[in-house]
Amino acid sequence: MPKQKTNSGAKKRFHFTGTGKVKRHRAFHSHILTKKTKKQKRNLTHQTIVDQANMKQVRDLLCLR
Repeated sequence: MPKQKTNSGAKKRFHFTGTGKVKRHRAFHSHILTKKTKKQKRNLTHQTIVDQANMKQVRDLLCLR
């Protein structure tokens, strides 16, 4: 059976915390920024934890199952 390959895009987008949770960047911060408030743009710069509902898909992409 061949080796499983990690998804290259997911490899660059997700990082792990010390406790094993997966961090991600927030969406909507790449373009059309003129209509967004300073507060909105500032809050989009921070990282957040991947939701439990999406954790299975992320772990599949990273070959961690």
